[in-house]
Amino acid sequence: MTTAVAAPFRFFSLQVARTRRLGPSLVRVTFAGDDLTHFHSHGCDQSLSLFIPAEGRTEPAVPVELGDGWWQAWRELPDDVRAVMRSYTLRALRRHPDEIDIDFALHGVEPGAACAAGPASRWAARARAGDRVFLLGPAVADNRAIRFRPPADTDLVLIWGDQTAVPAATAILESLPAATRVHAWLEVPHAGDIQDVTTLADARIEWVVGGTAHEAVRDARLPAAERPYVWIAGESGRVKELRRHFVGERGVDRRRVTFVGYWRQGLTEEQLRVAGE
Repeated sequence: MTTAVAAPFRFFSLQVARTRRLGPSLVRVTFAGDDLTHFHSHGCDQSLSLFIPAEGRTEPAVPVELGDGWWQAWRELPDDVRAVMRSYTLRALRRHPDEIDIDFALHGVEPGAACAAGPASRWAARARAGDRVFLLGPAVADNRAIRFRPPADTDLVLIWGDQTAVPAATAILESLPAATRVHAWLEVPHAGDIQDVTTLADARIEWVVGGTAHEAVRDARLPAAERPYVWIAGESGRVKELRRHFVGERGVDRRRVTFVGYWRQGLTEEQLRVAGE
């Protein structure tokens, strides 16, 4: 059952159609479902809330039937019942058949991982066709959960993203029209995570393995531009640091810098939600 929540967003009941490993620390999960007829987005960094079953359960427990009251009721469910909520970005939307792709960073699952896997990484690593989830996503194509919005007069696009932002960044790169000048720095844990990106843009894409992409940005000699636009996404501390760099050291108009913290070092998503309340 699906219920409108707060337009332009609603719940979608979906199931896994298939999975594909993209690298040692990245897996693509394709979801399908009749509800996707009502899923609409024109954004390449469209933000979504995914609800997966609690450990040991096969169905995600989310009281969607309560409409606007779902949030408080979901919070009050027992820990071993309540569906796990995680934020992701849309990698792709296709029609006929209706499908969406979400790329999962497998923190703690990849070989030689230094940290324990979280619930979403564990779920994605073992996801199988038919596994059920709920998705809170857009029913309106142009919505407030889309952040990549370069002004029409942009003459250079600059992109930085860590492992968690690679899905949005690569979708953005693939969408850019011909002759768009773009320089992107994408950070991944392993060389095997580097992807082929097909774009019409005049793009320079630097894949940085091992967590030093922010240093590459600082050291970069950028082409001349009068009206650059910057998109930065990933760990909150790095994102803020790079925003200060572009605005304070490179002189980019702060109104032309989009910065999104997808996660914060040392905090789970649950802890981040509590901190924001």
